[in-house]
Amino acid sequence: MTIVLIAALLYLVSTALLVRGLAGDGSPPPRNWLPTAIGAVLLHAGYHLLVALKTAGGPDMHFFAALSLVGLGMAALTTVVGARGRMSALGVVVFPMAAILLLAYHGYGHAPSKLLGWRLATHAWLALLAYATLSVAALLAIMLWLQERALRRRDFRPWLRALPPLADLETLLFRTITVGFCLLTLTLLTGVLFVDNLLAQKLVHKTVLSVLSWIVFGTLLIGRRRYGWRGSKAVHWTLTAMALLLLAFFGSQFVIELVLGRG
Repeated sequence: MTIVLIAALLYLVSTALLVRGLAGDGSPPPRNWLPTAIGAVLLHAGYHLLVALKTAGGPDMHFFAALSLVGLGMAALTTVVGARGRMSALGVVVFPMAAILLLAYHGYGHAPSKLLGWRLATHAWLALLAYATLSVAALLAIMLWLQERALRRRDFRPWLRALPPLADLETLLFRTITVGFCLLTLTLLTGVLFVDNLLAQKLVHKTVLSVLSWIVFGTLLIGRRRYGWRGSKAVHWTLTAMALLLLAFFGSQFVIELVLGRG
């Protein structure tokens, strides 16, 4: 419990330092939040490692565990990306979210998964990395939408100074989507190669929705390259694809594990 509370506290301290730094004169915030964020990420990862070592069977990959691992991935990516000046604004949302997901996982308890071979383990970890990366992309898309909306309305509020320049934000958005799309592609490929019955009752919804999300993300990247898609169109496509992806795993897992009570 101690390691969880310390990690959550460090996440919240990082958030507070970011809010204080971003509320300044519009210059990039100081990096005093970075050590606490790194500490929180390391403790978050260490907690999952301790649980995996103490639990018989394979690592916990159930609903709250998977959410916590995605939160960990988002926090780690934000820490890396946030070191670039105003990109750290992402941490104001991601760090509290990671803290909540970690506390929820600890509070719900641990449920060991079946022992996975290296093939299924590879598929599962690629999926979690894809979710984390594309979740960060979805948050970047929301930041882009808020900034464009405020600029169109000439609503120059102080919080605009905390956001990265529009061009930099859009560039980072598409780079993140590209990385996430590659990870999602590998996830689907390993699913085809390593999962025995990909269209089994518990997997059919995940498979169909994941493929639909992959198609939407792929179409967005093609549209960006060939037709210069950007702005609100990029935001809508990104959020639509992310919604499909969330439903693919966490929607079905919520129903199976929490509503129906099946492991």
